Amino acid sequence: MTSSAPSHLHPDRLLPASEPAKSIARELYESVKDLPLICPHGHTDPSWFADNQRFPDPASLFLIPDHYVLRMLRSRGISYDDLGVPRRDGGPVADSRSAWQKFAENYYLFAGTPSKTWIDHSFSLAFGIEDELSGDTASQIYDTIDKRLGDADLLPRALLDSFKVEAIATTEFALDDLPHHQKLATDGLIGQVRTTYRPDDVTDASRPAIAENIKKFGELTGEDVTKWDGLINAHRKRREYFRKFGAVATDHGVPTAMTADLEPSEKQALLDKVLAGRHDAVDAELFRAQMLTEMALLSVEDGMVMQIHAGSRRNTDPLLFGERGPDKGADIPGTTDYVGGLQALLGRCGNEPNLNIIMFVLDETTYARELAPMAGYWSSLQIGPPWWFHDSPQGIRRYLDQVVETAGFYNLAGFNDDTRALLSIPARHDVWRREVCRFLGEWTAEHRLSASTATELAKHLSYDAAKAAYHLP
Repeated sequence: MTSSAPSHLHPDRLLPASEPAKSIARELYESVKDLPLICPHGHTDPSWFADNQRFPDPASLFLIPDHYVLRMLRSRGISYDDLGVPRRDGGPVADSRSAWQKFAENYYLFAGTPSKTWIDHSFSLAFGIEDELSGDTASQIYDTIDKRLGDADLLPRALLDSFKVEAIATTEFALDDLPHHQKLATDGLIGQVRTTYRPDDVTDASRPAIAENIKKFGELTGEDVTKWDGLINAHRKRREYFRKFGAVATDHGVPTAMTADLEPSEKQALLDKVLAGRHDAVDAELFRAQMLTEMALLSVEDGMVMQIHAGSRRNTDPLLFGERGPDKGADIPGTTDYVGGLQALLGRCGNEPNLNIIMFVLDETTYARELAPMAGYWSSLQIGPPWWFHDSPQGIRRYLDQVVETAGFYNLAGFNDDTRALLSIPARHDVWRREVCRFLGEWTAEHRLSASTATELAKHLSYDAAKAAYHLP
């Protein structure tokens, strides 16, 4: 291989260009770069850690599960069949090596994207690959990775240890029996690997199978879920079950931040419509809105941290969804009203000392206008890190610039990587830490922060904040 090393490998990447901010940022980064990783929310496959088997091949590791990568390639007219993405009908798709070759030939498309930073970082850290992926280098890089995947230090549990992952949370739905977490518990790994309770399968009435799912929910919990109180008690039981496997948080993927606080008779009437299949889109939104408030009330009871991931219009391509299922890249941000949306929930229980909500946003216009002032007032609210499309160097800069002056540093929930790609985890944390140190270095150089305060904040935002926000021991 003769191509040049990726530019992201420069030791001062993302740090300020000018002195004295550059020297300050470099010193701050040196103090935090080797801290353990706290990964309290993500979408890695729990079977990886339970079974601890080698990853099948390079495409299965870097390409097929990564919707960031897939969506860029599709935007240039590249077929998911050619990228080896499985079809629901079981139809033929490219084999791993052919898919990898197609990916490599089009890797130039990722110039300037965080995906390229993460992949290049992973190549270097895990496989010692310093050369650029391209059509010419595809085969040799594939062989290098494939040969290494069988080594003991590249097995999933070993990777967690080598990455210094102190805690990682996966995300499972309410109807999941958690078989992989049961095995992890038997192996003594609950604590390092935890589950997260995501009840969207029984709270999102826009899902075609919602009535069937709620029925299964009742069978699973022994509750009469045709009654509103029975439905809520079913959630209470499932949350308790998830906590046995390390869950400290719930997660709610909702298109808007709308919440509601209906009267008991109204809640029951709404549930009756959903179970009978007589609900429309307005009813579905109202059901989600009421369930968010109910989940907050349950968090007041049990102390589980509530994560609200709002503002994504998911699976917007019906053809792709029909062919391959959800989470394949056709998700688009939408405008989100947090002040109006969360008013019912906060009016009901926003002042409860046991309520902790982390808000994740795709609508960046709300950072300074809504989220920072809200987190700067409500003790129950914190702002989550830049998420999804904004988990990037520029996204982090925009985030810090818009929220800190109003919300302060200590109303931020630190960082989590929210990833499906295991090897991207240290790369994402490294970008966050570099950008935090860049920000703090510039403020220190401007005499807006003392050196000692900047040092404390660098550690807090890189490590302590996430542990505190998620109540991790």
